[in-house]
Amino acid sequence: MSQDVLSTETNRRQLQQIIAGLTDGVILLEPDQSLLWANDAALAMHGVGQISELGANAREYAKRFILRYRNNHPVPKENYPINRVARGETFSDVLVEVTPSDDEERTWVHNVRSMVLADSAGEPQSLVLIINDVTEWAGAERRFEKTFNANPAPAVICRLSDLRYIKVNSGFLDMTGFARDQVIGASAYELDVLEGAENRNLAIERLRDQATIPQMQAQLRLPDGGSKQVIVAGQPLELNEEACMLFSFVDMEPRHKAETALRQSEERFAKAFRLTPVPTLVCSAEDQRVLDANEAFYVTFAYPSEEVLGKTVEQLEFFDSGIGTRLFSTLENAGSLDRVDVKIRKKDAGLIDCAVSADTVNIQGSPCYLLVLMNITERKRTELELVTAIEEVMKDASWFSRTLIEKLANVKNVNSPQVPGASFTDLTARERDVLGLICEGLADKEIAARLKLAPNTVRNHVATVYSKLNVHSRSEAIVWARQRGLFSIEWRPKGQR
Repeated sequence: MSQDVLSTETNRRQLQQIIAGLTDGVILLEPDQSLLWANDAALAMHGVGQISELGANAREYAKRFILRYRNNHPVPKENYPINRVARGETFSDVLVEVTPSDDEERTWVHNVRSMVLADSAGEPQSLVLIINDVTEWAGAERRFEKTFNANPAPAVICRLSDLRYIKVNSGFLDMTGFARDQVIGASAYELDVLEGAENRNLAIERLRDQATIPQMQAQLRLPDGGSKQVIVAGQPLELNEEACMLFSFVDMEPRHKAETALRQSEERFAKAFRLTPVPTLVCSAEDQRVLDANEAFYVTFAYPSEEVLGKTVEQLEFFDSGIGTRLFSTLENAGSLDRVDVKIRKKDAGLIDCAVSADTVNIQGSPCYLLVLMNITERKRTELELVTAIEEVMKDASWFSRTLIEKLANVKNVNSPQVPGASFTDLTARERDVLGLICEGLADKEIAARLKLAPNTVRNHVATVYSKLNVHSRSEAIVWARQRGLFSIEWRPKGQR
């Protein structure tokens, strides 16, 4: 064996001993592309235990392992790092995903560079692949990418070494109308996200110091020449071992639109509230404390504002005892009221007939009641006059037909809008006779004798009358009839008049 060959073999053994314990993977190739040797780290990075499992040469390696770029595009076999170094190329920082052909569930991410070792004559003697397993880093970066891209908050990442944007998410593109290639690679001077910041000097100082940039309003320039009001903030971070700044944004336009719409709505409500001629007040739902009242309220009920605002409805004693409690209980359960007739006390102790309508409204985030108190005193007076006239006519109704008497009696019902809606005409002729005799104070046996009916038949008629009128006793039936002005003349069944 010649001295040169011995020297070469010795050098290789020494080289192998040096690199055997390295954490980086190392693969040695002969100039004829055959795989000569690999350290344990390189074998582990491919999930194998000996060099023969990598393949005898670069061609077999390309059959046993599938390589993809990080964008998931396949690496052409001629561009595999092992083929490139076999051709004598030198390169660095090539990122590839490596998957065994027979087990696609296992994948590593390798950062690969090459070395070409020449002999004393300058001819390639050994070809070296140096591999760094960056699988964990790549996984973390992939998770960051997914989180960053899925985040609805608009954001960009600027590399601080050259102030160029290296990442942008869909939220920023949607908010501004920029295309991705208009942002990626652009410098902070071309796309200055701090250009219209309210405290630009502080922001630039923090950017220079790689420190957090606090939230501040800014005017972001758009690609169409317009601008957008935003809140911008900066957070330093390290990405791919490079210092970067994450800029995040809040689009103020929807908030401004909502605030404008709310302000306009409140202005319209306030104007309608002040100008309506119907007495109206607003009180809190929690304790019925009066928050506001319009001019019509003060005029109608003769209260000065200082005696109303801040007081509870109970303290003002508007309603007769118990009525206010029932009204607010109904409001709490149903959320609204529609034209409930009540009497409301004026400051001078006089009573006004009012139809109360109410609804639940939200004012500055708190539930409130809006009460509309329509003065119906004149209408009530007219109704009473009409009822009085009807009663006068009905005092001598012997020449009226029964149907006309019933219709006149039902006209009186306009004075009692809260009474249940059953009608006298819902009863049959015999049931009306029974009700009339009940109102005369007759018992079932007396009614049976008067109408010449069996007692059981009378009891059945009485039960049917109760059911139709939604009452439960003789006294309730009498009150029901009297409220409607029925039987104010002496009632006689058919054939007994």
